[in-house]
This record gives sequence, structure tokens and C-alpha cells, in this order.
Amino acid sequence: MNDKHLTVSELTEQIRASLEGSFSSVYVEGEISNCKPANSGHLYFSLKDSGAKIDAVMFRNRLRYLTFEPKDGMLLRVRGNLSVYPPRGTYSIICEEMEAAGTGEILAMLEKRKQKLAAEGLFDSDRKKPLPRFPSVVGVVSSPTGAAIRDILNILARRAAKIKVIILPALVQGDEAPAVIAARIRQANFWKLADVLIVGRGGGSLEDLLPFSDEQVVRAVAESDIPVVSAVGHEIDWALSDFAADLRAPTPSAAAELVSENYASLTDTIRTAAQDFYSIFCARLERARLLLKPFDPQDMEYRFRSILQPRLIRFDDAKESLVQALSSKCENLRNRINLASAVIEAGSPLAAMERGFSVVTDAEGKIVRSAADVKRGDLLNIKPLNGTIHAVVDKIEKGE
Repeated sequence: MNDKHLTVSELTEQIRASLEGSFSSVYVEGEISNCKPANSGHLYFSLKDSGAKIDAVMFRNRLRYLTFEPKDGMLLRVRGNLSVYPPRGTYSIICEEMEAAGTGEILAMLEKRKQKLAAEGLFDSDRKKPLPRFPSVVGVVSSPTGAAIRDILNILARRAAKIKVIILPALVQGDEAPAVIAARIRQANFWKLADVLIVGRGGGSLEDLLPFSDEQVVRAVAESDIPVVSAVGHEIDWALSDFAADLRAPTPSAAAELVSENYASLTDTIRTAAQDFYSIFCARLERARLLLKPFDPQDMEYRFRSILQPRLIRFDDAKESLVQALSSKCENLRNRINLASAVIEAGSPLAAMERGFSVVTDAEGKIVRSAADVKRGDLLNIKPLNGTIHAVVDKIEKGE
């Protein structure tokens, strides 16, 4: 072995000097992938074609001159120079200029597939099914070890602990992923494993998310009798399964919130109603206590007497007035009866007879009212108050 050797740093420095000296200015065309704006304002991405891929970066002082927003799948032409990053031993293109060259192969393929599936009606709104208001079982088709499943489990445990979660493990990246994802969706429907399905994964590059745009996955989502929530990547990511699903969630965490929304709102409603009921009950109880406070037994008796006594006095006065009125009425009637009796008695024949008058009748019993009614020799009957006197007319004297 040669005794003269290089350190890793020395070798890397020689490579860096060689590359940067030989490729100080290059023009490259490729499809952008794994585009990630950094907090620093720099843009990190990859350029690729069908045979290779190279990392690239454009610093923020150059980004401000762009007239478009770079996104995964776009075909770009860039000018820059190669640079080596010694701590990682990697090389990349430092982009000075960038222009859009058209639609990338992946985006073109996805657009063609989207139009085909849309023409078959797989994305029609009338195919969409509403999510169950209160699902008891939620199925999750995703990687069992990914961050997405942890986020979903944490949110459901916090918002709706009673929901049962069934994990249907699936590959979410690579050539074998589409068949596994589609099989898991169909298995969930065949065995009726859940009330709603969440199908998705965490973020990634456009290539990483391609399994969820695969035709067999899109068809499995559209054919599912169980409502499907598509939750692929981050908010800016998308897949064709989003269009076929009954509901699209921007992230897996948002999907968990959507399927548990009614549980959370119901809990909040019950909690608010309970607080309102308690507050109203306490307020009314305190008001009742204030109203009842002055009504101790002695005070209540006093109040009762103060209310009842005037009415008793009015009742007694009314009774006395009624008795007096009845007595006066009776006395008046009694006086009238006595007066009538006196008048009747005064007109009675017996009363006249008691004063010495007598009733004179002829032999036939007719009352003799005038001297002209008799003649000399007639037999007369004279009836004083007591007894009867029989007399014969001896002399008649006519006159008033």
C-alpha cells in the first residue's frame, strides 16, 4: 500500500477544486422535485430526468428576481455552478438563474390520468358520501410506523377517546405501494371494518406521493362503500385520490380532526350547556334565598295578619250593615202590616156592630138599606152584635 495517503478532508478539497474549477458555469434542464423552501428564505430542491438526479439550491438574494413560484413537477432550465459541501461529501448546483421550460413528465402524466378518470365520472360530486356524524370505528390506511399515524392517534385520543381505531398497514412509497393501498381499502370494505376510512401519509416529494395517484388506488377509493377521507402530504401537496375521495383533508392531522369534529363539538356543547345550567340554577337559587330571607315564621304570621285583618274588619262591617238593613226592612214591613190590619178592622161589619150598629133584613133575608124598601106590616129581622130581633113595621118615616 502506498505510504502517501490523503485525509478525507484533503480528498474532498481536491474534488471540490476540480469540480468547481471545471464547471464554473453550467446550464441544466430537468424536472424539479422535493422542492422545500427553508426558513432562511433559500430554496432547496432536486433536478432530475429519467436517468439521474442532482441536488440544487437557489439563495434568497436570487429568488427575489423570479417571476414564478417553483413547484414539484415543473420542468426548469437553470444556470449556475457546481459546488461541493465537504461536511456531507455531496455536490449540488448553486443556481443563479432559473426559468420555466414547461410541464414535467410526472405532471403531464398525472394530468392525462386525471382527465381520463374524470371522464369516467370517478370525481363527480354526486358520488360523494357524507361522513358519519359519530363514527365508532375509524380505519387508517397508512404506514404503521410513520408520523402520520402517530398524529392521527394522538388527535383522536384527545378529541374522541371513545372512537376505536383500526390500522390497516400499507406501504406508502415505492412501486409496490399502490397495490397494497388498494388492497387495504377493498379489505376494509369487504369485512366492513370501519365507519370511515382515512387514506394517506405524511409529506414528501412529488415522486413520494405518486402511489396515491395510481389508477388502482384512485379506483379503490371511488368504489369504496365506506366514506373515505384522503389525507396525502402537507397542505400544498395533492394526489388524484383527493379528487376521488368523499372528503379531502390538507394533512393527516386535519383528517383526524374532521372525523372527530362532531364528537368535539358535541362535547363542547354539552360542557357549555352544563355551565349555563349551573350558572342559571345558582342565580335562581340565590334569588329564591333573598326572597325567602325575610319570611321567618314570626314575620310571616305578622304579614299574614296584616293582610287578613283589614279583610276581616270589612267582613264584620258588611255583616253589621246587612243585619241593620234587614232589621229596618222587617220593621217597615211590620208597620205596614199593622196599618193594613187597622184599616181592615175599621172596615169590618163586626167593628161597626161593636159600636152599636145592626144589620136589618126583610123576611126574605135581603138587607134593608132604605125606608122605601119596606112598608107597614112587613116582618123585619134585626141582627145586632149578639142575637136576632124580630120586628113588625108599624110606622115609616121617609127622609134623608
